[in-house]
Amino acid sequence: MKDEPLHQMYLHFQELPWSTRTLYTAALLVLSIGYLFALLYLYESHSGRDGKAGLSVSDVVIAYSGSKDSTRLESALRGPMASMLPTNEANTVISWIHGGLDKGGFGQDIAPIMEKRCLACHDGSNPHIPKMITYDDLVEVAQLDEGADLFTLVRVSHIHLFGLTFIFFITGLIFSHAYVRPVWLKCLIVAFPFVQILLDIFSWYLTKISEPFAYVIVISGGLMGACFAFMWVVSMYQMWFYKPSERFAARAAERRAVG
Repeated sequence: MKDEPLHQMYLHFQELPWSTRTLYTAALLVLSIGYLFALLYLYESHSGRDGKAGLSVSDVVIAYSGSKDSTRLESALRGPMASMLPTNEANTVISWIHGGLDKGGFGQDIAPIMEKRCLACHDGSNPHIPKMITYDDLVEVAQLDEGADLFTLVRVSHIHLFGLTFIFFITGLIFSHAYVRPVWLKCLIVAFPFVQILLDIFSWYLTKISEPFAYVIVISGGLMGACFAFMWVVSMYQMWFYKPSERFAARAAERRAVG
């Protein structure tokens, strides 16, 4: 393959000062740890919603469009809140829901569980978290699960749009110093995650209308992760282990001579 000419503004990692490379390395390391924690949170908050272990497309569908077979409270107990209650107590609450939300059973069996396990967060002090103090409060959250409401999606969307944009801007900026040919492929790798961000977030809303869009969420999330991993590995390798070609060495010597 014939080498394309180097742009006069392009600097390879090996032409950068040690301080800049150290800064880039530190940023990539912290971003990678943050990305791993984000994946762990995603797994914990979405898995098990369909009553089966692990994360599946069905869990994603339930998270965004709801479930025709369970209530909001049951979906939470099987999914993101599964670790908050012992299995026997969670089963007691789920059995009470399936038994018709008996008011007498609430005072005897359910209220003590709520007081012990749930009121620390569900006491009504946070408007974004359902209140779960009285029987009527529980009846409200024990209605058919319709997935994340529009306000929640808007709130989470703007957080993800800003956060993911910063992550891939920083990663892409660092990766721009890598030597990857052809240049159009390098540009595609830099731009591709931003397309996936938009597909991912807009599919949250579209899944409420048509469940197959859950596959777009899963695929776009996977492609984002693949792009992040590729840019991370290539950048770290070329920053510290790559042997600069004669082209870079000659140009560096030229600059030193001019300087």
